[in-house]
Amino acid sequence: MGWLPAQGRLAAGLLVNLAASICIVFLNKWLYVRLGFPNLSLTLVHFAITWLGLYLCQALGAFSPKSLQPSQVLPLALSFCGFVVFTNLSLQSNTIGTYQLAKAMTTPVIVLIQSLAYGKTFPLRIKLTLVPITLGVFLNSYYDVKFSVLGMVFATLGVLVTSLYQVWVGAKQHELQVNSMQLLYYQAPMSSAMLLFIIPFFEPVFGEGGIFGPWTLSAVMMVLLSGIIAFMVNLSIYWIIGNTSPVTYNMFGHFKFCITLLGGCLLFKDPLSVNQGLGILCTLFGILAYTHFKLSEQESSKSKLMQRP
Repeated sequence: MGWLPAQGRLAAGLLVNLAASICIVFLNKWLYVRLGFPNLSLTLVHFAITWLGLYLCQALGAFSPKSLQPSQVLPLALSFCGFVVFTNLSLQSNTIGTYQLAKAMTTPVIVLIQSLAYGKTFPLRIKLTLVPITLGVFLNSYYDVKFSVLGMVFATLGVLVTSLYQVWVGAKQHELQVNSMQLLYYQAPMSSAMLLFIIPFFEPVFGEGGIFGPWTLSAVMMVLLSGIIAFMVNLSIYWIIGNTSPVTYNMFGHFKFCITLLGGCLLFKDPLSVNQGLGILCTLFGILAYTHFKLSEQESSKSKLMQRP
């Protein structure tokens, strides 16, 4: 996308992430619900295809690999495994609405991590917008007729690990002076090796329900398609965070759950009560308020820079 201006590249990256993120939710839910495909095995397929996609990209000259020490990438690889595995387990165990709305808690947790660990300060009005976001997630979860304790445990772990992962992605790119493809190129095979070791302890490998089980051709094609879309999601996440910030990525990401919620109701017949609807509106209000204040803050900063002699 080098021929596009900076704003055009950002818009294109956001649109790719929007389309891929929505497709991957519906496709993975279908694989879990309709086919019973094992969670960790599907995650391994995603990681492997992501690495193969990056290998192809570097062979075509899209980027040049940079030499990195395994110890420099190890924390990111571990958090990447946790990020994908726990969010997939949350999707498998919860309704799409609860799964998607729980992810909105990533923004408050990222703000907390950046405040405590990195000393970053946020204005009071920004912090106040996190209240309706949190309240909305609580309302939706409390009134979800398909509420699952195990599902909420997975969702909570997913939020914590995802928040750490997204903060570290931005920090590592700047610390190691690498771009999104260079970092993911080393991280994906390392994460794959970790899962390859773990899977036999938690899931069957051969036979019924195993990754090498008697799956139909259509099921195999859907799994491979899921892996290709996951590659697009992973790459666009890295690119967006590297060119903006973890919080900006999350605020954009929350708008995706409107379409995802609608799709969950239509495709998987997920029930949606009035109180859950209020929770969704409450969270949306917080997201819109945060976005408004953040944009005003950026415009104010630009104005001050232009007024300097």
